[in-house]
Amino acid sequence: MGPEWLVVIGVVVLLFGGSQLPKLARSLGQAQNEFKKGMTEGASASDDATEDESAS
Repeated sequence: MGPEWLVVIGVVVLLFGGSQLPKLARSLGQAQNEFKKGMTEGASASDDATEDESAS
């Protein structure tokens, strides 16, 4: 981990405080899961649309 990451982590701790970091990490994890879920649903929907076009 480079020194720039230490600066970023230090700024985050200063901005949000130690008590808010677990909440922030939890909400970031939930957002990441929703994004991945949306990407897989979008990919399967586009696959279905491609199959429908090729069947016509």
